[in-house]
Amino acid sequence: MSIFARSPSDRVIVVGAGVAGLATALRLAPRAVTLVTAAPLGIGTATGWAQGGIAAAMGSDDAPSLHADDTLAAGAGLTEPDVALRVAEAGPGLIEWLVALGTGFDREPDGALALGLEAAHSRRRIVRARGDSTGRTVLDALVRAVQATPSIETLVAGLHGLMQDADGSVRGVVCERDGVAFRLPARAVVLATGGVGALYASTTNPRGALGRGLLAGARAGAALRDLEFVQFHPTAIAAGRDPMPLATEALRGEGATLIDELGAPVMAGIEGGDLAPRDVVARGIFQALARGRTVYLDARGRLGERMPRRFPTVAALCAEAGIDPAVQPIPVRPAAHYHMGGILVDEAGRSTVPGLWACGEVSSSGLHGANRLASNSLLEALAFAPRIAESIGDAPAPAGADRPAPLPEIRPEDAAVLADIRGIMERCVGVVRDAASLSQAVAQLTDLSARGSEAAATGLMIARAALDRRESRGAHWRSDFPGQLPARHAVVTPALADAPALQELTDA
Repeated sequence: MSIFARSPSDRVIVVGAGVAGLATALRLAPRAVTLVTAAPLGIGTATGWAQGGIAAAMGSDDAPSLHADDTLAAGAGLTEPDVALRVAEAGPGLIEWLVALGTGFDREPDGALALGLEAAHSRRRIVRARGDSTGRTVLDALVRAVQATPSIETLVAGLHGLMQDADGSVRGVVCERDGVAFRLPARAVVLATGGVGALYASTTNPRGALGRGLLAGARAGAALRDLEFVQFHPTAIAAGRDPMPLATEALRGEGATLIDELGAPVMAGIEGGDLAPRDVVARGIFQALARGRTVYLDARGRLGERMPRRFPTVAALCAEAGIDPAVQPIPVRPAAHYHMGGILVDEAGRSTVPGLWACGEVSSSGLHGANRLASNSLLEALAFAPRIAESIGDAPAPAGADRPAPLPEIRPEDAAVLADIRGIMERCVGVVRDAASLSQAVAQLTDLSARGSEAAATGLMIARAALDRRESRGAHWRSDFPGQLPARHAVVTPALADAPALQELTDA
């Protein structure tokens, strides 16, 4: 059946084809799903670049409660305990589901899953595939499963906005292809559009990670939460590429250390050392760079010699940059990697707008808090997908009248403007922030947003939220407010994403 002929009363639209979108589409089967993706399946998604793995309490010395405790500790007071425990408890079953789909995880000689260690985990619980190619392996398995599912059809198009009825309920999406906008009605929409990393000049994310799903949800009136929390991966390889290739955190779990050009340990005297939480390590490297040092990840010796077998992706990236990790340290620096904030959702992935769900990085589910625990991102998407599918199945089809609006004129983001935005975000809304730089970002992004830049509108929401949070917590570090206030979430309910002020509410 043609995508455009399918009845809106039957169709669910899932926007995004990373692990969150693909898993949700599969869990919705046999319900009719249209998967809207900006690129052909398997291309242009951050899932395919995920090196570390999926955190799951699979070891004999581990338990979901221990995994949940580590998640809470990393979240710096903003992770919701019930969410952390439910997701951790789902982990082992989700690994089994992926194995049933044909995902080839690495095994020990006795056939048990090979489990790695990453920063801030108290146990070896990182399930990996092909060394450091977990994301690509999982993505390939999900793509194969989607292609074999008759109820799922794929539309290559860009998201431009959401359709709503007279009561504000979401009734479909406005898409764009070849510069032409068109409507695609549906009974429900799931946003699984990823993060915002490409708003920064230094990022490990694909260039399309500009927060379009976040902006679409905001313009539909969905509540957003904790937008200021952007995680910077501490060890992006500083070899002149954009996006920056990643040196997985698992390298430090296997013994790699952070040193400066003199060989001095960068994390000396800092609690947790090289295996401290990501925000701590990122700040340690940032501060060393600010003092004029050059920072390296040192895997020389046996680990470097084993890298082509244990970490083939990193080994290939180093080879492309002319680095032999067995004899040369790898130059690294922090880069925008993951957005903990997003569209506020409940335990079933529902947003505050009827007819709209969100899954994965675009959402704020309560799992990550102020600082995501390593390898919890793929796990979160996999855990929420079945809940979303069940929730949509239980929800009645919308009955309100459509609220037709003129189709927008499609104006692609100007490359020069986007370069300016990425520079502003890098300088002013980065690893360490202060009122002066954040105020400068707000002023400049306000001007660019008023000229029609959607990337600027998204960056503006993040900058305003960072300016409003006058404390340091997790991935949000204010040099002018280094202390902590009582833990609270910041919830924004904008009529439009570029509304002149943020409405801040507090949660427990």
